[in-house]
Amino acid sequence: MAKPLTALALALVLAGCASKKAQESTTYDFGPATMTQQAGAPATMAAIVVMDATGPEALENERMFYRLNYADALQARTYAHSRWAGNPLQMLTQRVKTRLAQSGMKVLTATDASTGVPLLRVEVDDFVHAFTGVAQSEGQVTLRASLFSDHRLLDQRTFTRTTPAPSADAPGGARALAASTDAIAADILAWLATVDTRKR
Repeated sequence: MAKPLTALALALVLAGCASKKAQESTTYDFGPATMTQQAGAPATMAAIVVMDATGPEALENERMFYRLNYADALQARTYAHSRWAGNPLQMLTQRVKTRLAQSGMKVLTATDASTGVPLLRVEVDDFVHAFTGVAQSEGQVTLRASLFSDHRLLDQRTFTRTTPAPSADAPGGARALAASTDAIAADILAWLATVDTRKR
């Protein structure tokens, strides 16, 4: 009688371990911000204040969202066992700061003494792994960037980037969203080079 009970207990323990292993979440981020060929710092803007990105409440946590646009584009779903390393707003803010710094700009925060330094605000409208078909998907990022100087709006631009996902799953979505974020950071840098920051 003892042997069957021991075997049963062992089976339950192993089943419990397997269940816990299956429940473990995989964590993703944007990967290392390797140097890329990009435009240099704008000649008229040696420094910039970058505010923390704002956006929908759903992006203030680490959940990874996806949408089945071919079935029900109004329903935001989450991957059960995949999550971001930080919330997307924080991750996007940091990647934009990194790309601007790599261009040669001095990147400051709101707490720095920055009188007369242009200020960049970013509002994220969409950040999602979107499925256009059962096996086709892309990482979609849409945001609105506003540049201020001494509380005066200099310019505002909306940026959208979509990158095909290499696979129709969470890892593919993470790679696509990382690529779209990097592309938008490059777009922002190119845009800043066109804005006249001179006082009028």
